[in-house]
Amino acid sequence: MYTFSNRLKIGAIVLMVLGALMVGYGFIDSHKSLDDVKVMLAEEASAHGGHGEVAHAELAHDNGHAKAAEHGTTHGEADAHHGDEHAEHVMHQIHNRPYSALYVAAFFFFMIALGVLAFYAIQYAAQAGWSPVLFRVMEAITYYVLPGGLIVLAIAFFADSHLFIWLKEGMTVEGHENYDALVAGKSGWLNKTGFFIRGLIFLGGWSLYRYFSRKFSKAQDQADDNRNFKKNFRISAAFLVFYIYTESMMSWDWIMSVDPHWFSTLFGWYVFASMFVSGITTIALITIYLKSKGYLEFVNDSHIHDLAKFMFGISIFWTYLWFSQFMLIWYANIPEEVTYFVTRIEDYKLPFFGMLAMNFIFPLLVLMNSDYKRIPWFVVMGGIVILVGHYIDVFNMIMPATVGDRWYIGIPEIGSVLLFLGLFIFLVFWALSKEPLLAKRNPFIKESEHFHY
Repeated sequence: MYTFSNRLKIGAIVLMVLGALMVGYGFIDSHKSLDDVKVMLAEEASAHGGHGEVAHAELAHDNGHAKAAEHGTTHGEADAHHGDEHAEHVMHQIHNRPYSALYVAAFFFFMIALGVLAFYAIQYAAQAGWSPVLFRVMEAITYYVLPGGLIVLAIAFFADSHLFIWLKEGMTVEGHENYDALVAGKSGWLNKTGFFIRGLIFLGGWSLYRYFSRKFSKAQDQADDNRNFKKNFRISAAFLVFYIYTESMMSWDWIMSVDPHWFSTLFGWYVFASMFVSGITTIALITIYLKSKGYLEFVNDSHIHDLAKFMFGISIFWTYLWFSQFMLIWYANIPEEVTYFVTRIEDYKLPFFGMLAMNFIFPLLVLMNSDYKRIPWFVVMGGIVILVGHYIDVFNMIMPATVGDRWYIGIPEIGSVLLFLGLFIFLVFWALSKEPLLAKRNPFIKESEHFHY
């Protein structure tokens, strides 16, 4: 049985405390007044030779002059009014940033656990013979699904319109200054009550499967027949049907709705590929870590090789989905669709193209060779890059809609990652320490222990 060392426990707690302090500082630092923002914009304009407010401010300036002529007001008054509007818009973006940073990190670690849950169910449904020696690692990672999902929902609840503009007051009320006809048209789905009820249903279904599957897995260790394994097979097959529907709906609600004017029919699959490869990568990293500490002696380089094959293969699958979504939208060039990528390419060049390099080019070069997949430090190096790449992918999904061009990787972002990394490590390794690391009565366990090729 694995022993959760005090050193690792203290390290996880230190990460959580340090992350929480950094996140708290990020919230304090973001509380800028309108006057503070105006001074900041003036300094930026001065630093850029008077061009600091670029296209958005120029558009506001031109619109202001047109309205001034229409209503008989002076150009100066119009400029002041639209200058205030722009400053207020920037102020909201700055206020949104710590909420967004917290949400990105919370969702990223949650999606790792959810991706592992799907991979675990697939192993049972497929009656895979190679993977049962890894089941306890998978079960420990999936322990994070329920607390991680509840944290994501809690952040969404308290962040409110800081993350989801459709929660802003008056968005669906005709005649209100915030009225948005497109958002109003989607209000049957995009409403606060429905959002949280659906979220709890998703989490309830995923957590129930995890509870009963682990229960049957543990019961199988004490049984003298395979009834518990057969139960696990049946509920895993049923769960995968539930999962593929609810995962798609979750991705619409929790991610895509931050841009309520935009949608993609591929989005659910795209998010699934990201969480799937991130989950498999985490299984590989934790397995290699435990083996290096003298645990999991029954895991051999063929198991590591298979995990690395999945890391490589799903990275290619993710790239296929990313390109399919991007190419169709770019080629059609429909304004309300293409604006999603225009914003990201113009304002997020480094994370946008860097994410592509880390999630496609790097795994392609590092993990294509079969021999390299058997070298633990090579798999660890590739895995770390893949996880960072998919964190940036989630960052790219959320930040452009909430903070616009006011993004950078700073204290709120780093603090949020440390906070949830510490929580993830603590919960996963605590769960690992509760049961023996080998599912000894699984009917395929001998095949798995002697898996070589």
